[in-house]
Formats: sequence, structure tokens, C-alpha cells
Amino acid sequence: MGDKRERKYKSKKDALIKKSREAMLAAVQIYNNPLIKFKSESFLTLAVIAWTYLMHAYYEQLGVDYRYYKKKGTRKQFIKTDCGAIKEWELSKCIKANESPLNAVVKANLEFIIGLRNEVEHQMTNVLDQAVSAKLQACALNFNHYLTEWFGKKNGIENELVMSIQFSGVDPVKQRELSKMKGLADNVYNYISQFETDLSDTILQSKEYSYKIMYIPVSVNHRGQADTVVEFVKATPEMEEQVKNIVMIKESEKKKYLPKQIVKIMREEGYVKFSMTMHTNLWQNNGHPLKTPIYGSLVAGKQWYWYETWVNYVRDYCKANADILCNN
Repeated sequence: MGDKRERKYKSKKDALIKKSREAMLAAVQIYNNPLIKFKSESFLTLAVIAWTYLMHAYYEQLGVDYRYYKKKGTRKQFIKTDCGAIKEWELSKCIKANESPLNAVVKANLEFIIGLRNEVEHQMTNVLDQAVSAKLQACALNFNHYLTEWFGKKNGIENELVMSIQFSGVDPVKQRELSKMKGLADNVYNYISQFETDLSDTILQSKEYSYKIMYIPVSVNHRGQADTVVEFVKATPEMEEQVKNIVMIKESEKKKYLPKQIVKIMREEGYVKFSMTMHTNLWQNNGHPLKTPIYGSLVAGKQWYWYETWVNYVRDYCKANADILCNN
């Protein structure tokens, strides 16, 4: 009887691993297909399915019950769908469970993916690919990392995930135009901005949250030399110093702050009497509002967010008035 249960356990775990691999491969293949225009939306949906199956396989291996149920005395009463199937944890529940082994950065990436998937279900958008590609790349790499860490190298899909061939070079002018996210639906733009407002710099700068690379064209003129599109080399101190002086194209957003966050920052720095009213009076500046592109921006025409430059402005004000803003 015990052997039968063990075979059933292995069979379900193996089936979940297989399906999770298939879902992620389908996500990447669709995203890399130049004939398909619905790239990011398809990737988001399939990636959520892939990660859900992967987490279920992990919990299956640990013996964690990832089904929804209510306790009726000492017995479990499983919650079922309208069609009679037992409900199992969705991805959000999987990554928040106490048994989840995912680190904070990978969780942040998946929370971003889940939330964005929910947004695009309800609103068409035209430029999503350029706006979120770095997060999708990180999602795929994180998936393969945990797939091989939990279930062995034999299940890895790194050899099947190749770089997509480009029909145009990296054009700085084009990149600046894309960075404006023209055509992006308001709800999606708001979601991206608001989601990243509360993230730490450590998470925002991690390749597990948003994977970015820099391309340097290389000419190979000698027979027999390697002809791969991407080559990884170990950076020397000299190379690192050179890179510091290169103007790189990055998919980045300025960090944004809401007024309540700025007030909290100032109070934590010791200016305990600094208030929301003081903040409002400061930016209103006696009838000459300081809501300008230097200090912040209006997101999708609805919510004003302040930049780091404004936080520094407020900090300088607090320093100049420390005698009345700090505890005596």
C-alpha cells in the first residue's frame, strides 16, 4: 500500500514538473516569435501557469498540502470549484506560504508579473513589450534556476531558451522614444509606477527582479574565431572602470515618492514635527507651485509622484529648520 502511494506521489510531481517546463517553453517561444504580436500578454499568462505548477511540484515533494480546505472537527473539508474539482493554491498563495523558499527579490518579480497579468486582462495595450521586457527575462531565468535547484539539472531548459535575433541595432533615439511608453494604457502605467514605489533599491537593482544587459558590437575578422551572438567574459578592473564611463541605455524609471512617504522619511531622520501640512505648504511655495518636471511627474494624469530631487529639497528645508522640527 505504501509503495502505491509513493508511485502516485512521484507520478503527480513528475507530471507537474513536465507541465511547468512546457508552459514556460511555450511562453518563451511565443515571446520570441516575430509573427506574434500578443507577446507579453501571452508570456504573462503562461509564466504564471508555469510557476504555479512548479511551486505545486515543490510542495508535492515536501508533502505540503496545497489544497484549500476548512477544518470540520479534526477532518479536512476541501473547497471545490463549481465543477467539483478541489481548489489548489494560486501562485500568489504559493509564494506567500511559510514553506516558500523564494527570496524577497524573486517574490517581488513574481508579484509584479501576477499583478500585471491581472491588469492586462482588462485593458488593451500596445507597447507592453518594451515596457516590461527586463522583468519577463528575469522571470524566465529565475524559473530555470529553481527548476534545476529543486529537481536537478536534467530538467533545466537553459539550452532551449535562446536569444531572439534582432532586425535592428540598438538605437539610442529609438530607445528614448520607447521609454516614454506611448500608448501604454493608464491602468498599466499606474500599476508599474505604484508597484515600484515601495520597492527597495536593493530589489530594483537586482537582476532577479529586472534583468538588463549591455550590448557591445564586436567585429570578428579572423577565420576560426567564435561567432556567437552573446559571449560572457570575466570583467577585469580596467574593464569595470571603462564601463563606469560609458553612457548605457537602461530600461529604468526614476524612483517615485508619495507625500506620506516623504513625511515618513523626514520623521525617521529626526524631524519629528514635520507634517503633511508643512509638505503641502512647501511645494505650494507662496502661490508659486514647485510641481515641475525637475521635482516630479503626473502619472497617467491622475497622481503626482515626487522624485529624489524633491526629497533632497525637503531634507534641506528640514536641516535649515532643525531647531523647530526636531525634539528639543
